[in-house]
Amino acid sequence: MQTGLNYFIVVFSSVLMFILLRSLEKYARIPFISTRNLISLRSMKYLNQTEAQNIDQELFNEYAFSVDQLMELAGLSVAVALAKTYPKQEGSDKILVCSGPGNNGGDGLVAARHLKLFGYEPVIFYPKRPNKPLMNNLVTQCQKMNITFLSALPSSTDIDSQYKFIVDAIFGFSFKGDVRAPFDQVLKTLKEVKVPLCAVDVPSGWDVEKGNPEGLQPDFLISLTAPKLCAKHFKGSYHYLGGRFVPETLLEKYQLSLPEYPGTEPCVLLEE
Repeated sequence: MQTGLNYFIVVFSSVLMFILLRSLEKYARIPFISTRNLISLRSMKYLNQTEAQNIDQELFNEYAFSVDQLMELAGLSVAVALAKTYPKQEGSDKILVCSGPGNNGGDGLVAARHLKLFGYEPVIFYPKRPNKPLMNNLVTQCQKMNITFLSALPSSTDIDSQYKFIVDAIFGFSFKGDVRAPFDQVLKTLKEVKVPLCAVDVPSGWDVEKGNPEGLQPDFLISLTAPKLCAKHFKGSYHYLGGRFVPETLLEKYQLSLPEYPGTEPCVLLEE
């Protein structure tokens, strides 16, 4: 009788351990994760498009931040979150960064530069380059670091065979209307890829408030400043918050209820 009971206890313990390991599998690839870093989305406020734009304008006008300051901090948080989620391994660490013409694209360029410093091999597709000093400077910085710029987007098959993951930094929270050329074809290609797709702030082509169930479905999303309403429709594996630059008075004004960033981290992993 005692032998049978011992056998039952061993089997039951093994089953419990298996269930626990399966539940932790989502976070097993991410180094330095602890339960105190996992903040519930239920306690957070989601921003509509107007609120997101107003916060940006207040940061620029009332708090005297410059665009390049916030872009640098945002891009760094993107790069750190990506490195935590998809750590370097032996062999190729080639990644594709797709940047659009606005500030979201600038975040992607900054992230590419930091990922290069982290030991990855970023390759940038930047088809529409605005003739602005800030963006020109970001391009020059990447070129000086021997980061390759593509003149054409590879096919989905080539992307799957050559790249570890893709950074979608094409459109941000200011996007409205239909996707025009050349980005309509870009999004069509990205929708076909099988390697992880990683969206910066808002998955490109999504309505900032309503999402887009027929559009891109990224595996990774990093919300900057605070999650936008469309993030409620995110079904991927990893949702981070980044952009650690919002003053306390602004947090209170918009009742953002953001989590505390752990230690000196520029990003924090969220959970449902």
